[in-house]
Amino acid sequence: MSYETIRYEETDGIAVVTLDREEVMNALNRTMRAEITDAVTRAARTAPVIVLTGTGRAFCSGQDLGDPAVAGGFDVGRVLAEEYEPMLRAILAARVPVIAAVNGAAAGAGANLALAADVVIAAESASFIQAFTRIGLIPDAGGTHVLPRTIGMARAMGAALFADRVSARQAADWGMIWEAVADDGFEAHWRARAAALAAGPTGAYARVKQAMRASLGNDLDAQLALEARLQGECGTTADFREGVAAFLEKRPARFQGR
Repeated sequence: MSYETIRYEETDGIAVVTLDREEVMNALNRTMRAEITDAVTRAARTAPVIVLTGTGRAFCSGQDLGDPAVAGGFDVGRVLAEEYEPMLRAILAARVPVIAAVNGAAAGAGANLALAADVVIAAESASFIQAFTRIGLIPDAGGTHVLPRTIGMARAMGAALFADRVSARQAADWGMIWEAVADDGFEAHWRARAAALAAGPTGAYARVKQAMRASLGNDLDAQLALEARLQGECGTTADFREGVAAFLEKRPARFQGR
């Protein structure tokens, strides 16, 4: 499938979805949301790891407020339910690791698009802004779910109310993202991280995602039962046998993945 607002490449087991509306800082319109949903769904079937990133100086500036569809009367609730939610659910439902490689500013829904990924790696010059109250809205695209769980209620509330810029380094210190790395060599770094995951035990990664996501709603008994079931499944795989053999033989493991 050809895309208008994103670029898609799949090489060496890494599917890279690049937001490509540089002239509007990769702002989200209806076409881009549909294309991200399609690309992530497609990649989850064919690649062991997915990377979301952006072109130019921004990762994503959020909703495109200059879109004619907005000026013509914008039913925000409908758009969230019909366009944003499928995009976010495609990312969350992917059974492969999803990395957000945040190359620049991530604002509004663009910030929360990044935070929907399993791992967020940001360039040090990048930033995260819950910009919603600047235009009289509340954080959406999952922001009110993920922020209190990652950075705590006090910081989540401050970020939402004040709509302050949070630097990549601060986001890493807060636990909002996995890591902030120097701009010089940023792409080489996230590509190396993605390659490491692509060569890993992808069946185990799928179950890691399942267990971690479920823990947000499970009590201890339910989580322990889920761990036992998923670990039992992992214990029957060729990757587990290879991992043990590699450990005993003091060599790198050669995982087959899925």
